[in-house]
Amino acid sequence: MPHRQSAFVPFRHRDFRTLWGASLMSNFGGLVQGVGAAWAMTLLTTSPTLIALVQATTTLPVMLFAMFSGALADNFDRRRIMLTAQSLMFGFSVLLAVIAWMDGLTPWLLLGLTFLIGAGTALHNPSWQASMGDLVPRDDLPAAVSLNSMGFNLMRSVGPAVGGIIVASFGASVAFAVNAVSYLPLIGALARWRPTRRDRAMTRESLGPAVAAGLRYVALSPNILRVMLRAGLFGFSAVSILALLPLVVRDLTGGGSFIYGILLGCFGIGAIGGALLNARLRAALGNEWIVRLAFVIFGVSAFVLSQSRVPALSALTMLPAGAAWVLALSLFNVSVQLSTPRWVLGRALSLYQVSSFGGMAAGSWVWGMVATAQGVDAALAASALAMLVGAVAGIFLALPEFTPLDLDPLGRFREPVLRLDLRRSSGPIMIMVDYRIDLADVPEFLRLMTERRRIRRRDGARNWALLRDLEAPEIWTESYHVATWDEYLRHNLRRTKADAEVTEALRALHRGDEPPRVHRMIERHSVSPADDLPLRSPVDIS
Repeated sequence: MPHRQSAFVPFRHRDFRTLWGASLMSNFGGLVQGVGAAWAMTLLTTSPTLIALVQATTTLPVMLFAMFSGALADNFDRRRIMLTAQSLMFGFSVLLAVIAWMDGLTPWLLLGLTFLIGAGTALHNPSWQASMGDLVPRDDLPAAVSLNSMGFNLMRSVGPAVGGIIVASFGASVAFAVNAVSYLPLIGALARWRPTRRDRAMTRESLGPAVAAGLRYVALSPNILRVMLRAGLFGFSAVSILALLPLVVRDLTGGGSFIYGILLGCFGIGAIGGALLNARLRAALGNEWIVRLAFVIFGVSAFVLSQSRVPALSALTMLPAGAAWVLALSLFNVSVQLSTPRWVLGRALSLYQVSSFGGMAAGSWVWGMVATAQGVDAALAASALAMLVGAVAGIFLALPEFTPLDLDPLGRFREPVLRLDLRRSSGPIMIMVDYRIDLADVPEFLRLMTERRRIRRRDGARNWALLRDLEAPEIWTESYHVATWDEYLRHNLRRTKADAEVTEALRALHRGDEPPRVHRMIERHSVSPADDLPLRSPVDIS
């Protein structure tokens, strides 16, 4: 479906409309709270580092906790996880509002409570992003991700300005109270949502192995790795504007909280424009050139902002910065979503967020330190140079183009009938697959086996090896291990339709009337009668 026709198609799904609207209100409250926290810190301290750390405390929790949140999102009810996260954020926001109202805030108390609110965001985000597949069909997924980005930036265009007015008129405590109230519509919408329950093909993983499986999948997925590295570079360099903006307003333009809100509002307006232009630019330039353009635009904006002393010029500079911000981040997000199957989507998205938000947290600290030592204008100029380096990095870390990969489960695997009384936790299991390959087909076979090795290891195999029979050189054996029988079943159920191309090509090279023979064995390092597993009744396992 053409991009222009599909941009608003997700709104035809009622649950998406409801949750999107409720998220809009929650985003509005979060942005008002962000203005209140940033400006409250300028009143509590003159330290540029502490002021920049307000931005870091909203992003650092994502870097620290998102991977665990992603594992939870892939193994438990995502709706309940989101309800828990929103309820926690509501409670911490109420506490922050009460303490501020009683004039009890200190710099470190403010940082601590904003960190806890950020931890709630870290718990919520992977489940929310991964739930797009429960709210809309796969064909509507890119449009749904873009609408989420557009919704956030729609609120960014008004939320900070309203937040500036609220802080200037009533104080930061009222801004914190507005944020607390804004969670209630989303809590109510999540409580009413009844997503279609999917039968779990795989047993639930414990937290440690689930995190390890997510790390392994991403480490062996080159496309996702490139997206994460570029997102980290972008977050590190581009966060300088948002982290240092309170200082830009106070020290460079001589403005107050209202001007701060106006500048953030201009950033949001630019972001909406970037979201609307995204499809056209992608069709004209391709993903990598869009990302390079975003780096360059943001770098130029940071440099102009460092030189500006006029609020009007600074506001105009924020427009292209906002467009570049959403162009890059929405493209990174969609790239991860379209490159990842559902069984590991929450973990892949959480690792992407670790990369981008971790870059933002590190950048907030670094640019704050530079501002402390050399001044705000020098910090912005240095970050502009870092953004140009990020653009050049595209030569070596080019972003992949979108491809129509079918990442639904392949669905061909059937659990074999065994004659041993095997427990799910029994292991380790060794698998051997025998192929008969003609000499002329060996180069193509080895090429395919290189990809097969990556897929096997990505999906959980260990100690993968390819063996050749010395007495019958046409016989090749692929071997690998998994920890338990349960892991072997999970390994096979993870295979997607996109992976089937390699499997079918290997079978086409195999010679013989029968398909490649699979040997499934359990290892025994010491043998005694007590170790032997009892036989089941004889059955046909052919």
